[in-house]
Amino acid sequence: MYNKSYKGDVCSHEHSFFLDNFFRRLIQNPKKIVGEYINKGDTVVDLGCGPGYFSVDMAKIVGETGHVISVDLQPEMLERVEKKAKKHNLFKRITLHTCSQNRIGLEDDVDADFVLIFYMLHETPDPNAFMQEVKTILKKDGKCLIVEPIFHVSKAHFQKIAENIKDIGLKILGSPSKKGGRSLLVSA
Repeated sequence: MYNKSYKGDVCSHEHSFFLDNFFRRLIQNPKKIVGEYINKGDTVVDLGCGPGYFSVDMAKIVGETGHVISVDLQPEMLERVEKKAKKHNLFKRITLHTCSQNRIGLEDDVDADFVLIFYMLHETPDPNAFMQEVKTILKKDGKCLIVEPIFHVSKAHFQKIAENIKDIGLKILGSPSKKGGRSLLVSA
């Protein structure tokens, strides 16, 4: 199931149907998970966007004046986002960005109102360096929702992630319930 081209457990684009299907929507509805953090006109970053499960719904929420940046290290995943966004006539609201496994690599002028890190922080080779880079793309008082799967990330490991997030200067606003796993809401 994992893409052996990358270090760690990166879900392969060949299995993206597991990430975007009707059954997942019943359990993890994107609007219920992120809707309260996004407004019309916002700039939103979907890190590790996969096939665009959250990106397309976020593009609907931000409206015509908003913008979604969908980031993934597998170009095949971004191709799926593009296809899906065009199907829903939302592609002009979405920018696709291929990252490396070690850096997000967005332009310095990105000033995100909201960043989503859903089920992928554990896939990064250096979560601390990754979160330091996230801090640079969040605008002041911007929010970031981190959700990790309980079947991959233990409670102790998640607590360590939370401690490291505080150490790099992000504020923990809470642990929202019913987000689909272990979760933290943080702010710049």
